[in-house]
This record gives sequence, structure tokens and C-alpha cells, in this order.
Amino acid sequence: MTAILVTPPAIEPLTLAEVKAHLRLTTSDDDTLLAALITTARLQVEQATRRVLIEQAWRICLDDWPKGGVFALPITPVVQVTAITVYNASGVPTTLPTIAYEVDSAGTPPRVAIKAGAGIRQRRRLNGIEIDLVAGYGPSGLAVPHPLRQAILVLVARWYENRDGAAYGIVPAALADTFESLIAPYRSVRLA
Repeated sequence: MTAILVTPPAIEPLTLAEVKAHLRLTTSDDDTLLAALITTARLQVEQATRRVLIEQAWRICLDDWPKGGVFALPITPVVQVTAITVYNASGVPTTLPTIAYEVDSAGTPPRVAIKAGAGIRQRRRLNGIEIDLVAGYGPSGLAVPHPLRQAILVLVARWYENRDGAAYGIVPAALADTFESLIAPYRSVRLA
């Protein structure tokens, strides 16, 4: 299974103004640096929680249908599955009608089930199935749970204040504990 980011988020969960207020900055001298730190911190939170924060489009590629026709999606939270495309041996795509599958976007992990009797077979051996979906908490940072936004602020503040991080040693335990406690309820655990 391969996950491909098709459309990245249009915005970040926190605005530059929110971060500058948190850091008590009034000048625009470091705006470029802060913008980069916000993006990097979002990516760190997404990686640590295995969740995407702001709505973005993804494509999941599969080689074959799993036994039982139910498969877990590696991206969460899922807003909607926009298309499932199956390729035959010649590479000709067929988009499945929405009545051919069910989506459990509330589950953790979210799942897609091919309905019994749909009679859908794919023959292309590699990446013969593509699932297009939209995932994220919403189109704006206000939809992102507050603890995850706070975790971003913790990282940005740490990185801004300690730009040569390695020279100052490891991340202080209190900071690591704060970050971990903020993201803990949102972690998706991989069982296999």
C-alpha cells in the first residue's frame, strides 16, 4: 500500500500572527523562519499522531483487494472517499460507482469495504487499485483539536529559541513530556 499526497493543505493550523503572539514577537524580522517552523511542526505532529490536520487530498494505491474485501486506510481522519479506480491488465481505468463500496470514516483506522457481489476484479499486478480521499479535521486551523495546535506551538517555540538545537543537547524532558501528553490522545497505533 502506497499513500501519495495529491493536494497539500492550503493553510497551516496556526497563523503567523498566532505564533508571533505566543512568542511575544512584534517585528516581522523572523516571519520567514517562523512560517517554516510552523510547517515543520505540523508535519512532526502529523507524523507522531499518524493524522492529517488540515484538509488535504490523498491517493492510496493497492496491488490487490484484501481477503474479505475490507481494508484499513492509512490516512485519518477521513472526510470522504472521492473515487475508487481499478485498472485492468491493459491499464484501462474503471471508476467504481459509490454503491459498490462502503466507507467507515468514523472508525480508527477508517475502512473501505467492497460490497459483496460487486464483481469487481482488477488484473494489473502493481498499484491496480487507487483510492482517492480527502482527509483532515477541516479546512481551517479552528477545526484542529486544541491540544494538537498547542503541540505545534510547543515545537515552534522550542525550535525558535534554540536554533542550533544540537549545540544545546537533547530536548529537555519537560518539553518532551509536554509534547507527548498533548498528542497522546490522538496517536494512532499501528498493530501490524
